[in-house]
Amino acid sequence: MSDRIALMRQRLAALQPLSLDIVDDSHKHAGHAGARSGGGHYLLQITSAEFSGKSKMARHRMIYSALAEMMERDIHALTIDARTPKEIE
Repeated sequence: MSDRIALMRQRLAALQPLSLDIVDDSHKHAGHAGARSGGGHYLLQITSAEFSGKSKMARHRMIYSALAEMMERDIHALTIDARTPKEIE
């Protein structure tokens, strides 16, 4: 696991995820402007009761808030699938 993914996991722990999967998709974006500047491309699947009653936009804001510093330098693109436990049943 990369150091970035480990740090993302640490930051997202604040959302008390029941499941958390992060895939580094950066290799598919070689040569892209974000890749040249060092920012990675990631796919994030997270399930948390913290998302209950929240809109998709609010869930994304919660995630971006948890990853704020990383979004400035380490993460160029983040694809998010954020669900509540009831949404995965």
